[in-house]
Amino acid sequence: MNAFFKTMNELQHESSPYLLQHANNPIHWKAWNDTTLATAKTENKLMIVSIGYSACHWCHVMEHESFEDNEVAQVMNAGFIAVKVDREERPDVDAIYMKAVQLMTGHGGWPLNVVCLPDGRPVWGGTYFKKDNWIDILNQLYNLYQSNPAKVTEYAEKLHEGISFLGIVNHTNANPEEQDPAHIKALIEKWSKSFDWEFGGYARAPKFMMPNNYLFLQRFGYQTSSKDLLDFVDLTLTRMAYGGLFDVLGGGFSRYSVDMRWHVPHFEKMLYDNGQLMSLYAEAYKRTQSPLYKEVIEKTMDFVQRELLNPDGGFYSALDADSINPKQQLEEGAYYVWQKETLQQLLQSDFDIFSTLFNINDFGYWEHDNYVLIQSQSLENIADQFGLTVAELAHKKQQWERLLFQEQLKRPKPRLDDKSLTSWNAIMLKGCIDAYNAIGNKDYLKLAQDNASFIIQRLWSDEGHLWHTYKNGQSTIIGFLEDYAFTIDAFIALYQTTLEESYLYHAKQLTDYCFDHFYDETQQFFLFKAKNTSALIAEHYEIEDNVIPSSNSVMAGNLFTLGILFHNSHYEKTAMQMLNHVIPNIDYGSAFSNWLNLWMNLSTDNKELAVCGSDALSMIQLINQNYLPHVIVAGSTTASDIPFLQNRFDDNDTLFYICENKNCQLPVNTITTALNELAIK
Repeated sequence: MNAFFKTMNELQHESSPYLLQHANNPIHWKAWNDTTLATAKTENKLMIVSIGYSACHWCHVMEHESFEDNEVAQVMNAGFIAVKVDREERPDVDAIYMKAVQLMTGHGGWPLNVVCLPDGRPVWGGTYFKKDNWIDILNQLYNLYQSNPAKVTEYAEKLHEGISFLGIVNHTNANPEEQDPAHIKALIEKWSKSFDWEFGGYARAPKFMMPNNYLFLQRFGYQTSSKDLLDFVDLTLTRMAYGGLFDVLGGGFSRYSVDMRWHVPHFEKMLYDNGQLMSLYAEAYKRTQSPLYKEVIEKTMDFVQRELLNPDGGFYSALDADSINPKQQLEEGAYYVWQKETLQQLLQSDFDIFSTLFNINDFGYWEHDNYVLIQSQSLENIADQFGLTVAELAHKKQQWERLLFQEQLKRPKPRLDDKSLTSWNAIMLKGCIDAYNAIGNKDYLKLAQDNASFIIQRLWSDEGHLWHTYKNGQSTIIGFLEDYAFTIDAFIALYQTTLEESYLYHAKQLTDYCFDHFYDETQQFFLFKAKNTSALIAEHYEIEDNVIPSSNSVMAGNLFTLGILFHNSHYEKTAMQMLNHVIPNIDYGSAFSNWLNLWMNLSTDNKELAVCGSDALSMIQLINQNYLPHVIVAGSTTASDIPFLQNRFDDNDTLFYICENKNCQLPVNTITTALNELAIK
């Protein structure tokens, strides 16, 4: 690429791995910032806003086909201001333009490409485009804007109205009868019609994991003694763990599978998925003591520590789907797939058993003579077929996995997105805590505490706000609501595990900051973007839960818990206002699963537990090993000023206080009695 293009492409000055991937394109890319937006207005040029992320396969395809092409560059450079956005760095920008594309086309995804007026209002958009189609569309839009700008502006105004309308929350309130969690059952019955009873998950492809859906369904199934629901959750978790989507060799989950069987993923591994799945499998392990779930936790934690841990105690964001193949070309999944001949050479006489276990057959075949390892039968069934004990087969499986993993390490690794995002770090922090509580590995607790220190020291400014992203010793971009919501949630969980009250006070401090800078009194929800930062073309309130729970649902849950622990009626009132606005709008449960989880807190099953005394920490550790989704836990080893714990410490005994709806029973002094009292009756 000549020096002129390199000078005109401003992405070389950015730190985002995704933006840097485009720094050598012949496009005159600019980053999203106030200077770029002012330039578009000054030059009166349409803007192309192109949004993606570093691990996105189809983003790479469009880059290779179009953004590396000089013919495309001539069109884009001559008539437009071209802006590249890393959706992970700027989820606020992504959310607004995703709404626009969904209004225009009925669907969305990445890469996300939008053409906007110079003031940022969109006029056209879509996702992936082939080169010729892309050039044709841009030429048409350029010519229309030159010949009839009023028509383009009129369309932008109508679309802007639609985007702004989507940002308004329906303020219908649930009446007292509608607030009864018994109404959740009808939502579950409707939801369950989409369940896949053969492979788990939903009966459609592509297949996303949606961890929060199963955290809720597991809780609801447990509290209502629904064997069918619990069976479905276990079917889903087992099938996901069997491989393909889950990397049985190196650990960690890919983002989604393209088929119904959880077999062939888009091979990118995202921190947020793996953090949430740690929490999900940890809770499921507490309930079932399944060795498979424990194996998933341990392998995934090994993966995170090996591949995603930075020297400061933070976590990197993602591994790419693409890696270098034997032909020295970037290819999706090249690091993970196997050919039959290679496996035969490596496994020798064990190949027949291995190929039955991991389906080196039509079931496990992908494409181009490649197989993606996937288990479809239990170890018990396979062992029986080959006259082995389950222990013997399990031992062989471990040996095979170690052998292939060592062979895999000889391959070029997928590219790493080495920025650290506050929200995603907090999600993984929570996953580490939950994994520690479930299986007791102290390394996981240390990982969580080190990560908490990283967030406090590197991502929490002296002015009181959180930063959103960190790389190369620099923290940048003012934090969004998701950064606060997930950090508060993680700090509450870290307090509930360690009883170190500083974490709880940190959570409260961040909560109060959110009220000052994000809360909208009119809408009675929290804005996604802080009020004191540069405005976008419309306000955004993140309400619906998706692959990641919505920041408002997480904040509402935080307020509910902190309201109880600090006896703060304002927190509790706000949480209930938010929930009561959402309840009448819940049509399909999967899009509101974290709200449903909060709604379950109004169940008569829900309890609070305070453990106070010199042995409180060891007792809390035992309590946390149990599956108790309906219990809010707190405790102290000394006298505490936390309102929920005040006047409950006894120098001579460790006491368990069980409360329900602000009414507490007389304390008991044995953990067995406490657990019996907490059990679902």
